[in-house]
Amino acid sequence: MHMFYNKEGIGDVLLATSKEVGQEKVHVDRKGNVARVIETSSNETIGYNIFEVSFHLSLEANGQVELTEELVNQVNELIKAEGFEDLLVADLSPKFVVGHVVEKEKHPNADKLSVCQVDLGDEKVQIVCGAPNVEAGQKVVVAKVGAVMPSGMLIKDAELRGLPSSGMICSARELAIPNAPEVKGILVLGDDAVVGTEFPVGK
Repeated sequence: MHMFYNKEGIGDVLLATSKEVGQEKVHVDRKGNVARVIETSSNETIGYNIFEVSFHLSLEANGQVELTEELVNQVNELIKAEGFEDLLVADLSPKFVVGHVVEKEKHPNADKLSVCQVDLGDEKVQIVCGAPNVEAGQKVVVAKVGAVMPSGMLIKDAELRGLPSSGMICSARELAIPNAPEVKGILVLGDDAVVGTEFPVGK
């Protein structure tokens, strides 16, 4: 689940999305200052728009809003107050974490891609990576599925040249690290980095 707020760009509206929608048709059920966005075919709630939200919440964001348990609870109270029953559920676990590249193999269908098995501490994922410097044994920064990059790109499960990929091994520039080098390739961390711990983005 993600929240976005940009008062100058779209007005005093908090956008809360619980599911990404592609070409599916949607419709809206509005009660007061809360609009429920519904996928037409399944009648599933895919998000809410909260209008005039600054009368209820203090938001400093200009884009993606950092989720906290308190904020999610406050937004759910606004949703309930207008009579809606489908509430927001947020995964507040870290989305940028230290990973360990356990295995690296050449992609069978692409010369410049590698297929990596990456240990994230609580799970192992397969990530197809195009960086020229990725190697087995490295400690790296992984943007997990559901992460929003500093550029605004949402990380999703994907299929690259026929193989599934869950997440992205990141470069310093992609992580918006100040004075990041211009060279191509992923950010390789020191051996003392702890697998599964959160990596601070943009710092």
